Amino acid sequence: MLNMNHVTVTYNDRPTLIDFDLHMKQGEIVSLVGESGSGKTTAIRALFGLLPHEGYVSDGDILFEGESLLSKSEDEMARLRGSRISMIFQDSGAMINPIRRIGAQFVEYIRKHEKISKKEAYRKGVAMLEAMRLPDGDNIMRSYGFQLSGGMRQRVGIAMAMTFRPDLLLADEPTSALDVTTQAQIVRQMMDLNKKTGTSIIIVTHNLGVAAYMSDRILVMQNGRIVEQGDREQILKHPQQEYTQKLLAAIPTMEGEAYV
Repeated sequence: MLNMNHVTVTYNDRPTLIDFDLHMKQGEIVSLVGESGSGKTTAIRALFGLLPHEGYVSDGDILFEGESLLSKSEDEMARLRGSRISMIFQDSGAMINPIRRIGAQFVEYIRKHEKISKKEAYRKGVAMLEAMRLPDGDNIMRSYGFQLSGGMRQRVGIAMAMTFRPDLLLADEPTSALDVTTQAQIVRQMMDLNKKTGTSIIIVTHNLGVAAYMSDRILVMQNGRIVEQGDREQILKHPQQEYTQKLLAAIPTMEGEAYV
């Protein structure tokens, strides 16, 4: 389904993601873990075609269902984004226009990818919000972003990202700004969506607990490179690299037991 073949991303003549290799099957969940600045977000932004203007893919290729994303025009990528490939940002609240109601933005988003009336798009938006367990979707649609809690805004972001049941969902630290209870709810909802729709997920996270709970495979990154990768059991129970061992050693323990 997805093949990122030896991808290098360069900013101002300096490589920041180096020889990144990822191959995914449909329905798989892969976590990218590592410290800040290790290249995790750069990897998924390269895939989504949303690198900052000074960043570009200087080597390798990104194939989505056999077609190179790097050879597609901006119009072609715009049609893919939000429909077949979607992204949840670290703070969805920051992506919501503060002076427009949620409903106006949601309707515009839906009609960009589907030829339906405003009324039909509005109903679809309400249904998606309620599918994310947001009570009274109509009230949410009539609200502004600042009137919602952080967890509610994040659910709005996930609802929008999942509207068209994308083949691939990119999640950039989707739980980092939330309290522990809300984090658990968001993770469960993402996994439910994966099971119900078959959507593949790449999740960027600092939280090894989240990675351990969600992932089929884990990629450990440091200084722009993948230093270790494997299935969940292999990485958590039998890490080979010293850096991975240090990450695991940093997990808080209770009475000598680490809860990952």
